[in-house]
Parts: sequence; structure tokens; C-alpha cells
Amino acid sequence: MIKSKILKEYKNINHGFFNRIGGNSTGIYKSLNCGLSSLDKKQNVQKNLDIVCKKIGCKKNHLIVLNQVHSSKVFYLNKNRKKKIKGDGLITNKSGIALGILTADCAPLLFYDPKNNMIAVAHAGWKGAYKQISKKIIKNFVKKGSSIQDINAVIGPCIAQNNYEIKNDFKKKFIKQNQKNRIYFKSVKNKFFFSLQDYIADQLIRLRIKKLEIIKKDTYNLKNNFFSSRRSIKEKNHDYGRNISLIMIK
Repeated sequence: MIKSKILKEYKNINHGFFNRIGGNSTGIYKSLNCGLSSLDKKQNVQKNLDIVCKKIGCKKNHLIVLNQVHSSKVFYLNKNRKKKIKGDGLITNKSGIALGILTADCAPLLFYDPKNNMIAVAHAGWKGAYKQISKKIIKNFVKKGSSIQDINAVIGPCIAQNNYEIKNDFKKKFIKQNQKNRIYFKSVKNKFFFSLQDYIADQLIRLRIKKLEIIKKDTYNLKNNFFSSRRSIKEKNHDYGRNISLIMIK
């Protein structure tokens, strides 16, 4: 599990970007696969979720994980929810509720405002980032009384630019959005590569987030540490596991 340098200074929260190590799953899901939507044995995934809940210090029925749909939909929780929510962002100021995001190359984002005692998570693949899910999270914080200067934001492990090959249509879509988006693409031997992490980071900087941390761990390259959707496709696996990232107010 990776801890954020800026978030670990706050004693009122627990958090962690979990890797694939230390679980019960086997084969391509070895070993801490937390994706119930994967084709892994459900009992193994449940045991893995037990492990992360114990490490984060929450009751398992207080772990909220979205039904992620690559959107910019953000939900505010004022109580524990048993029913699955379709969306890609969660916010709460309630203690004892762990907010979770599942990824396998997309970027997990964690947010915390210590003054307003509010936390959030976001799932930012290219679609969510393009639709500015980070902006929606920050807008919700401000709406709930936060000041921009008090918000901490952490971009967790995701696929690095060198391994994020995209098609020309993808590049054109982003440049149509803003000509300045050209800086997030590079060309190598007639192939295009996209920097998801830099694109998200600059969005947060433009939102005037000063307390920003980027955890530069490439989920594609670090095979023994992280699950990766793109790597599984390259290796012709039938499925892949999911990494989980969590944050909770104690």
C-alpha cells in the first residue's frame, strides 16, 4: 500500500493506494484483486476487501465503491449507502465511511480538506478526465463550504505516457477541446502517446489547487505491483484484476 506524503500528515483520516500484493486471489488475479466485477472467484475478492478494510480501519459494510461508468458524475454521501451508485466520484464529511475507487490503468484521485473535514475520491480515466471530473469534485467542495487553498489533491498510480498509445482520432478530440492540449501528446515512430497524469495535474493546477501530489508509479510497467488493463490485453488474458484506493475520516 502506498501512502500519500501530504495526506499521511493528517491524523484525522486513513487512506491508501493499494497494490496487487498481499491478497487471496490466484492466477491473473494474484493476489489483492478488489474488483467484484472481474471474473475472479467472488469469495477471494470478498476476502481481499476484508484485508483492505482491516488496513484502513473501516467496517466492511461501510466501504462504498461506485459502479464506475467512465463519467463525470459525482455524489455527495450524508450517510452510508448499501445500494450501488453509478458514477465516478464520491464526497462525504461523515466519519467511518470509506470511499473507494477501483482502477487498472486509470488514475485514482483522493481529496481532503482538513478545515472543512471533507474527503472525496474520483475515478479518472481519459473519459472522466476529459469531462473534467476533478473540476466537479472541487466545485462540490466549495459548494459545501471549502476554500480552494485548503484542499489537498493526490493523483495515484496510473498508466504512464510511454505505455499509453492512442489513435489519432483520440488526439484530435483533445486538441479540439483546447489547442493547448497538444502538450500532453508525443509522437514516436508514427505512434501517439498520451500523458493522462499530466493532463489531470494541469486541470487541478488551473483550479488553483496548491496542495497537489502526483504519485509517479506506472501501473503498466510494474507488473508485480499493479493490475493493468492494457497489459492484460497485450498478454491476451481474458480478464484482469483491479487495484483499490481508499480514504476515510476516522
